[in-house]
Amino acid sequence: MDKKRVLFICGHNSGRSQIAEAFLKDMAGDWIHVESAGLEPKPVNPLVVEVMQEIGYDLSQAQSDSVFEFFKAGRLYDYVITVCDETAAGQCPVFPGITKRFHWPFRDPEELGGTHEEKLNDLRQIREQIREKVADWVKSVI
Repeated sequence: MDKKRVLFICGHNSGRSQIAEAFLKDMAGDWIHVESAGLEPKPVNPLVVEVMQEIGYDLSQAQSDSVFEFFKAGRLYDYVITVCDETAAGQCPVFPGITKRFHWPFRDPEELGGTHEEKLNDLRQIREQIREKVADWVKSVI
């Protein structure tokens, strides 16, 4: 059986899509090939690295990729899942050549305010929302 191919997309591939990719690889790596990419890739957000490290995921070496480079390379996916929040949803691309698309809106870690600890607390909530959504989706697909 061929693995299903999944692509997570967000604006910069620096937070939400990286978190979702890590969780899906962990939960369904034997059945699903997963990647993530962004419209305008930026380095992975250090706060994202920190909150994922808290629960045993090392994203310190993760690289951000361009969705346009994936397209130019001719990559095709069974599922494309955008994880932009509602205000950025219009900026998330529609990736051609796929069978199913989903939009899971999550807050953008880049827009969190407050002290370092307040940002971490908010990002932990986002992380757990993403984990729950990925887990629910895996149950429906596998």
